[in-house]
Amino acid sequence: MKFRHILLAGLITMLMIPIVSVQAAATAAPAGIANIKPDLPQPYIVKKGDTLWDIANYFFKDPMQWLRIWEKNLYITNPDLIYPGNKIWFDPNHQSGLTTVRPMPQVIIRPVERLAENTDSAMLLTALERQDFILPEQEQGVGHILASPDERLNFGAHDRVYLKLNQPATPGTLFDVFRTTDAINDPQTGKKIGLLVEHMGQVRVESEASNGIERAVVTRAFAEMSRGDRLKPARTIDPHLRPISPTQKLSGDIIYIRNGAHEAAQNQVVGISIGQEQGLKTGTQLSIMRAGRIIADKVSGSPVQLPQEKVGDLLVLVAQPRISIGLITASTAPINIGDTVFGEPAR
Repeated sequence: MKFRHILLAGLITMLMIPIVSVQAAATAAPAGIANIKPDLPQPYIVKKGDTLWDIANYFFKDPMQWLRIWEKNLYITNPDLIYPGNKIWFDPNHQSGLTTVRPMPQVIIRPVERLAENTDSAMLLTALERQDFILPEQEQGVGHILASPDERLNFGAHDRVYLKLNQPATPGTLFDVFRTTDAINDPQTGKKIGLLVEHMGQVRVESEASNGIERAVVTRAFAEMSRGDRLKPARTIDPHLRPISPTQKLSGDIIYIRNGAHEAAQNQVVGISIGQEQGLKTGTQLSIMRAGRIIADKVSGSPVQLPQEKVGDLLVLVAQPRISIGLITASTAPINIGDTVFGEPAR
């Protein structure tokens, strides 16, 4: 019965504990222990995941001899619990049994690395390609789609069209086709200070026809284009927009949510009341903060405003002189007009 218990204990130890190799750390030959493999160095330093069964399997001809190790090191109260750094001896003249090798700490000095959170590049590219912000005086653009060689009213990719431009354009010139959507008003004066536009696609000038009319072809189409759709010089977009930290302290408000909405959430476009004049750059990451509620202090009876809390993150897509367009990249609550956008240099 005792033998069966010992065998069962050995099998349980084998199944439950991972096997990791044991490293030799010296070259003294063991002596005086029966059944031990010859010419094995001592001591052995326990590695992570090591077990007495593994050690016995390495030292002895019969791995069931793991009990001899336990008996020699009675301070091991549980044979399943030995720790990395323990040094095990089998030399009968060595009486200390198990010791521990404690590595000395080493300080490594490296430059600080800040890892930006992952942002969906496809989502950013879509937002940059299909939306833009222009000043009120740019509303009419630099020309418009006049017609096509046939009688079609709407156009898509690869269709040929005629353009009416304010100034002649050289072959190969690209124009964004756009329609104005919502106006952005100054929250203080109510005056229109910008326009959000929707890009319908792009056209490329092929040649001049006559009377200031240009032949062109639709190279990209995000939606159906029509006669009268406006043109502006195509914007070069870096598909690898890299988020950056502000170079100085920035603070402004959300003053616009697309389509006249009162609330926004992740992946929606908003307008903010700061721009290049305040040091804002395209790609700047900002936090969206919600002002705390004003409550009555039940002890003093006085009104108290609770601290503001972060409710989202914003990435500046287009930095303009005074106001800019941003994309909400994360939100934990609905974003409202009047919420604060805030940023400061990384420390």
